[in-house]
Amino acid sequence: MSAVENKIAALGLTLPQVVPPLAAYQPAVRSGAYVHTSGQLPMVDGALPATGKVGAEVSAEQAKELAATCALNALAAVKSVIGDLDKIQRVVKVVGFVASAPDFTGQPGVLNGASELLGEILGDKGVHARSAVGVAVLPLDSPVEVEIQVEIAE
Repeated sequence: MSAVENKIAALGLTLPQVVPPLAAYQPAVRSGAYVHTSGQLPMVDGALPATGKVGAEVSAEQAKELAATCALNALAAVKSVIGDLDKIQRVVKVVGFVASAPDFTGQPGVLNGASELLGEILGDKGVHARSAVGVAVLPLDSPVEVEIQVEIAE
């Protein structure tokens, strides 16, 4: 197991299997020194643990936890392309989408779930630029979706 995977285990987490694509795309692709993931839903064992809009059916705190699950799924997608998460030099960018109730404005706080988990796992290599976007609806009525871009070393 890699040092990154050991850190994931030390946090009491397990790197999941890659979530199979829901349409015509790949979970992650490599281009030069970068791996770009597709948007990752907070799937756990093939199912969404919650559905609906954040600020209505889903609390901001629950959505923050779901964003962390998305980030873990994104790391699994990265691993499927590079084989060893220790090759990550840094997380460059995180983009998160939050299915939001009309009056919900806490998208950055929700995406902190993904950002904080990446920081816990990767330390300084997990510090990144980020966008947090509120949207009307996401695939499968997911509350949150996260994609990451990482720079890798050979």
